[in-house]
Amino acid sequence: MVNSVPPDHNPTLAGIRDRALGSTDVSFVLTDALQPGWPIVWVNEAFTRTTGYALSEVLGRGPDLLQGPATDPAVVARMGRAIAQGEPITATVLNYRADGETFWNQVSISPVRDESGRVTHHVGIQVDVTGHMDHADAQQRSIDVERRARSGLTLLAHVSDLLLDLDDPYLLREIASLLRQEMVAWAGFFVDDDAGLHPAVTLQTEHHRSRGDRPPQDVGDVGDPRRSPPDPVRELLDGVADGPLDLSLTDPPVGPTTTWLVEHLRSRFVDAPEISRVVVTVVPGRRRPFGLLVVAPHGGGACADLAEDDRAVLSLVVRRVGMAVDNLRLYAREHLLAETLQRAMLPEQAEVDDLDVWSYYAPSAGHAQVGGDWFDVLQISTDVVGLVIGDVVGHDVEAAAAMGQLRSVVRSYAFEVTVPGPVLERVDTLITGMRIPRAASLVFATLSREDTGWLLEYSRAGHLPPLVIRDGEVVQLSGAMGPMLGFGHEARSTAAHHLEPGDVLLLYTDGLIERRDRSLRDGLTALVDVSGRLGVQEAAGLGEELLSRLANAPEDDVALVVVRVPDPDAAQTPGVHAPRRRRWSLPSDPASIARARHAVVRTCAAWEIEGAASAELVVSEMVANAVLHGWGHVVLRLFDTGEGLRIEVEDANPAPPVTTDGHPGRIGGYGMQIVERLGDWGWRPAGAGKLVWARVRPLPISAALAGGRSPSRS
Repeated sequence: MVNSVPPDHNPTLAGIRDRALGSTDVSFVLTDALQPGWPIVWVNEAFTRTTGYALSEVLGRGPDLLQGPATDPAVVARMGRAIAQGEPITATVLNYRADGETFWNQVSISPVRDESGRVTHHVGIQVDVTGHMDHADAQQRSIDVERRARSGLTLLAHVSDLLLDLDDPYLLREIASLLRQEMVAWAGFFVDDDAGLHPAVTLQTEHHRSRGDRPPQDVGDVGDPRRSPPDPVRELLDGVADGPLDLSLTDPPVGPTTTWLVEHLRSRFVDAPEISRVVVTVVPGRRRPFGLLVVAPHGGGACADLAEDDRAVLSLVVRRVGMAVDNLRLYAREHLLAETLQRAMLPEQAEVDDLDVWSYYAPSAGHAQVGGDWFDVLQISTDVVGLVIGDVVGHDVEAAAAMGQLRSVVRSYAFEVTVPGPVLERVDTLITGMRIPRAASLVFATLSREDTGWLLEYSRAGHLPPLVIRDGEVVQLSGAMGPMLGFGHEARSTAAHHLEPGDVLLLYTDGLIERRDRSLRDGLTALVDVSGRLGVQEAAGLGEELLSRLANAPEDDVALVVVRVPDPDAAQTPGVHAPRRRRWSLPSDPASIARARHAVVRTCAAWEIEGAASAELVVSEMVANAVLHGWGHVVLRLFDTGEGLRIEVEDANPAPPVTTDGHPGRIGGYGMQIVERLGDWGWRPAGAGKLVWARVRPLPISAALAGGRSPSRS
């Protein structure tokens, strides 16, 4: 054995030491610090067993013979700096045995100094820690798997929380943003509907798109599969191919849907050229897929990929989103059916010449759209107006269905017979055969034009008496009383009352006055008292004052009809603390636009607010947008702010209003721009829908349009 260790003063001890170093299982190596490259001058038998190199194979060679392609150069450099500075160092480095096998080597290197302190040799102690490193790697992999699993569960929990709020119009955008934060470099949803594939703007499946936003249609011969080009994305959507699909953005795409998606993504990633590959997953549905979830893995390049755990999480995400979309579609179908029935049953008010008519209806339940109360204002002929107010017992769907049947029956006979008593007699006869399961009360009245006023004729079927207000005096029309509908087996009478200019007629249901803490009689007394103290106002003002004093928190359905015979000679005097607000409930029908304009003009005149023409144009655009793009009943509210008129229009569509540039390829686009010129406007969520508001500047249209300002989104 070659040994250049300086001689020891105790030869016996030196021999024992040499034998011990040679027989130990710990690998020792000694290098010459005074020679370039620090050549090896001695190794023990453990070194040979560990590395496979015999002493004769390593003498004079540098310790770097154990290094290879996978050895970390940073660790080697750190060891070299410590050796050059004469400092001890311990490091773990990947080394190679003589046969090329790798092993993890924990090396501790210490300088050996002579009597003068000069470093003459380095001694290295090597320990094969491959087993420990493999165990540590296995533990780390296990920890990473558990961490990814927990992260995936947390992500799914967050997605589930977001899906609880299906009213959020930007729900899909929030889920995609969450995926970008937690898992991928980019994520986006795409909807597949009758118009083709397009980016998902909102969770709602109805979305107006220009032609340029749609993928081109497949012009191939779909009857001959051999002539149809392959379209991987379309095959994925049609269920022909299983997903997810790994899609390259650099290869030439094939098929119209795939080509559109690739070109769309290329334009989106123009500032991120490193993203050249995406993973496409179908968002499933019960009957048909909703669309696609497209994600770009971190790294972006052709070698970027998603771990199996991440793919599993994405699969669960799209399933949950698909289930939510299915529920939303089911709700939309049921909502459309309910809205169709609602339009057929909800009260309607005809615009009557020479009469000021205001009506109000509200079901007691916050989620309901219709209840058992109803009213009608009918233009039977040029000089005859029909008025109906009714109440079916109950608040459920059966009560609403009974109300719809009764409403149709009364309408039919009102146009045929006209006289109130005989009309109710016919209604009695018919509904007895129809076996309507709910009792109902009703007042049917007609107003016939006279030379100096109107003749009111009425008949009551178990309903509360109408009120007539004249110069602060209130008269209860208690005549022509009979049993509730369906229980009348004798002739019903008709009573009459003359209405003069300035008179006000009130028709109402018990929800206006009935409370748990008082009897119906006391409620009627309160109504008479409040009505007698009302000032001379337009019908809408009278109705709003009654509601504010008697029905701030109604416990039942409320229906109210206020009819005022105009008196051109009477001075307009507001009532005591008369509220400067108005509201109308309008059907989602184009006819509501004209009614809204008429309401604004009358309100501006009553409140002496300037700029009525501007307000008329603004409300026309706002209600038209609600009718065209929204659904459900449209609620119109007007407020006197002291500086002008505030208009609020509420509908059930949660998607926000947008202004466009009026591009020729788009439908409309100028309405909200007109509103911007005539006042400030904004919007906010309201219930399940939205509320759009506008403050109209009290200026003529020409001046307002010339000095338009930017909108306020508050």
